[in-house]
Amino acid sequence: MTAAPSGALARYERFSVGGVTVVSLPEAAIGVRAALDVCRTLHGWASTLPGATAHQGRATAWGAILPGGDIHVVVRHAQHGGLLRSLTGDRFLAQGRAAYELEVSARLRAAGVPTPELVAYAIYPAGPWFSRIDVATRRLPAGDDLPTAWAGAGGDERDAMVDATARLLRTLEHAGALHPDLNAKNIYLARAADGTWQAYVLDVDRIRFPSMSATQLRARNLARLQRSLIKWRTRHQLPVTPEHQARLTALAGAGVDA
Repeated sequence: MTAAPSGALARYERFSVGGVTVVSLPEAAIGVRAALDVCRTLHGWASTLPGATAHQGRATAWGAILPGGDIHVVVRHAQHGGLLRSLTGDRFLAQGRAAYELEVSARLRAAGVPTPELVAYAIYPAGPWFSRIDVATRRLPAGDDLPTAWAGAGGDERDAMVDATARLLRTLEHAGALHPDLNAKNIYLARAADGTWQAYVLDVDRIRFPSMSATQLRARNLARLQRSLIKWRTRHQLPVTPEHQARLTALAGAGVDA
């Protein structure tokens, strides 16, 4: 497995605020400092801010504007999933996956993969060897995760969403990226400025860059997403038809944009 490239951290500032270690884009540093002066954590600050918007996922993330500027962010509190969630909850060894997420996000964006820019992360001591982590990413245009957007769309719109998702899969393939948790909730759909649908990939800290062929990458990513779509159809009655899934498979393997 190849690692994400080093060097992304060079764009970021590293500093401390009251024992909290922060890595931030320079243009966001003043706002992050001000938020931590108001509250002990970025997530806590965002959750109590008037006008903050809730984003539901593994845990609630909060959309807010950093103090003193116009940087719109979504702040989430990192949590384990699966078995580790019951054992360690929100505590991670050292800085957890935050630095890796930053590197992966930068690599994907450089390769043309639509994904949120990581603005800052904050690391809070949580006993010997452990820490808690908040991550702030730049807010995407107004939209929804794939299941929510799909449920509110008509037939032609759904075809366009399939096309956008297929384009996203092709960019992941071209970037050499394998997303082992590419489920429907990790795809975000929003309208572009020209009115077309744009798909973004989320939860990129799970992404790896293995030594495998483009065909293998495409098959793995597509199979993972197709399984998720089947679960949404059978368990949640999301109207994703086999025809939609066949269209996705065909377009994901196309050599040119649909």
